[in-house]
Amino acid sequence: MKKWWMIRAGDNNELIPVWKEKGIASIGWPKLGDPNQYQSKEEMVAIADTVFLESKPKSRNSWVNQVWRFSREINKGDRVITYFKETRQYMVGTVTESHFYDKSIGNPDYPNNVRVEWEEITVERDSLSQAAKNSLGSVLTVFRVDDWGSEIQELVEHPFYEPDDNDEDEIEDSEIIEDLVSKALVMVQDKVDKLDPWQMQELVGGLLQAMDYNVQVSPKGPDGGVDVLAFKDAFGFEKPIIKVQVKHRKSSASAPEIQQLLGANPIDSNSLFVSTGGFTSQAKAVAKHNSVRLVDIEELVNLSVKWYENMPNDVRALLPLQKMYVPE
Repeated sequence: MKKWWMIRAGDNNELIPVWKEKGIASIGWPKLGDPNQYQSKEEMVAIADTVFLESKPKSRNSWVNQVWRFSREINKGDRVITYFKETRQYMVGTVTESHFYDKSIGNPDYPNNVRVEWEEITVERDSLSQAAKNSLGSVLTVFRVDDWGSEIQELVEHPFYEPDDNDEDEIEDSEIIEDLVSKALVMVQDKVDKLDPWQMQELVGGLLQAMDYNVQVSPKGPDGGVDVLAFKDAFGFEKPIIKVQVKHRKSSASAPEIQQLLGANPIDSNSLFVSTGGFTSQAKAVAKHNSVRLVDIEELVNLSVKWYENMPNDVRALLPLQKMYVPE
């Protein structure tokens, strides 16, 4: 099967004129030098860890993977596309010479090159299926797009083809958005899981504050079975009063731990038990019998995302998140 590649033409398509003039496609990271000098990817990673010391390890690894892929895996005969944002079109070409390192042929900040014969015909983004549009939207500089090669080739050969209108795009949109939300929540869950037990107490306290409760979080040390107290009024006279136990660990909370929370002062308050390790079946039975509200890590994350903007700044600093908009 013929390989298809997406190669981004710089941050703002600034490389497209020189690519068309010189018949090339190129990527950067000149601080790594000529990739051909490395016998293994691990050697390149070691250099990246030095020259990009102030960048995050995941970013460094991503950059190395892309340079390695560009220099080692793109071969003569492979097909290449790049996106021109201003016209909302994809340029399509064929690789005529695999990787060579040359700072003089194009932009010196992008010294890793392959020679490409660019075609005159371009592909309109609006002509692509929604699934193809979404997949081609990755922010990586270099990545494989084999799944959409036949669709792109069909549009190159029949540029005036207009796809039939149907409901498939809306269904695909819905599935993709659902997948994005699911993946985002899993990533937030991973962040929550890395908090220490005391930070977890602060997070739960901040969540209750976001819900308009006055909160007392227990200091480090023995807590008598209660980690957080929440009141509707500043003095703690007005009911409901909520007492909270927070267990941040891999093992499930047990029935005796539920009983301990029930027996802790104040006796007549509502009980909330948060356990990132879940609950045993016996714990669930005891909780149901005694009207104890149980919250596992999945629900904690969902609630934290829902109430995030109302949380105090110091609590949000424990779990830094950014908002992302998706189509309705």
